[in-house]
Amino acid sequence: MSWKNRNVLVTGAGGFIGSHLTERLVHEGANVRALIHYNSAGTKGWLEDLPVVKDIDLIAGDICDRDRLRQAMQGVGVVFHLAALIAIPYSYSAPASYVRTNIEGTLNVLQTARELGIERLIHTSTSEVYGTARYVPMDEDHPLQGQSPYSASKIGADKIAESFHLSFGTPVVTVRPFNTFGPRQSARAVIPTIITQCLTGDTIKLGNVHPTRDFSYISNTVDGFLLAALSAEAIGKTINLGSNREISITELVSLIVEQIGRTVTIKVDEQRVRPEGSEVERLYADNTLAKTLLKWEPRVSLEEGLKHTTDWLRERLKSYQAGVYAI
Repeated sequence: MSWKNRNVLVTGAGGFIGSHLTERLVHEGANVRALIHYNSAGTKGWLEDLPVVKDIDLIAGDICDRDRLRQAMQGVGVVFHLAALIAIPYSYSAPASYVRTNIEGTLNVLQTARELGIERLIHTSTSEVYGTARYVPMDEDHPLQGQSPYSASKIGADKIAESFHLSFGTPVVTVRPFNTFGPRQSARAVIPTIITQCLTGDTIKLGNVHPTRDFSYISNTVDGFLLAALSAEAIGKTINLGSNREISITELVSLIVEQIGRTVTIKVDEQRVRPEGSEVERLYADNTLAKTLLKWEPRVSLEEGLKHTTDWLRERLKSYQAGVYAI
């Protein structure tokens, strides 16, 4: 099925994943409306300097505002819902903000989708909802555990989405990306944190370096979103998007410094260390369902993705405050 001339909305379109998804949809020929978070400066997030911005119907607003959200969703067939508060450390300080945006905001999207008869709603989850792995690889039946206010709010959002499908037949697909990385990602995330520090010095300040993660390059994640939106069999399901490869943060540092070609020292920065019970120690995706149901495969490897990301960050180092911890 083609995206050409299909009317779609992306919420959170100015963010990391949202901007890449929006860009791809424009290239695929869709009529794209982008809901970006309103700010008084009128900036458009990562869409700001993209050539495709001229081809997008931009709406500034907030998913917590039902009236503005209804305007954004009016007349579209497919909604990709990515708007969320995502920073885990900030959720320790402002948990109510996460409940309001991630749970209540998602409820607004679902209610509006039901009222307007939206053809398909792609809801964005996160691997953080699983908490530390109880078995690996982690499939979609793995228990959920809210080890941070952020992950708890995303569990709530996922369950609201599930309830709307079961109660009202709302055509929802929940896509659950593992650790997506690539160009445009905030330095709050571990890969740009490591790369920017490695490019500017000989010491890398990190928190806990023992946890393992399952990293997926941004184009792989966008592929999964598009395939999930086109699959009738995916409706009502939750689908992992991960590489089925586990790597520790220490091993990740070694991989990055080897690519860049320098020697560094890792220094544990106590302000970056999460509360012991909150740290997710292990994430390792079972992507069998995505492969069988969506015919999805991660096309870009971790090594190739790291090279693309490093090249992009190298040209934009002035935009990143290497070594500065921002929650």
